[in-house]
Amino acid sequence: MSTRFNATKGLIIARTRVFGPKGVRSLRFALDTGATTTLVNVSILIALGYDPAGVLERAEMTTGSSLEYVPRLPVARIRALGQERTSFTIVAHTLPPSAPIDGLLGLDFFRGQQLVIDFRSGQITIS
Repeated sequence: MSTRFNATKGLIIARTRVFGPKGVRSLRFALDTGATTTLVNVSILIALGYDPAGVLERAEMTTGSSLEYVPRLPVARIRALGQERTSFTIVAHTLPPSAPIDGLLGLDFFRGQQLVIDFRSGQITIS
């Protein structure tokens, strides 16, 4: 499966659909090969019917300024770049209101796949 992206500027944005008890949202996620875990903005999870505050499991997350413990929970389904995962565990974190994204696609989303990011052709291939 191949997807085009703008290789000349900014983040690599992947249209991502996240499914929850209260519906589905089409979102903008940054492909982040520096993130080990996929992250979804807390407000979106709440709108989809998840309760990050009520989750006991926490993950240690290093941000640019600190070490934080964030909720870790499974989402029913997540779909991006022609790939779909069910009962997929993500972390919940509040992104700044000025952020142009709704979450991050981390390395865990691509495990077991071959991921090629070709900046010359502006193409992402997953196989």
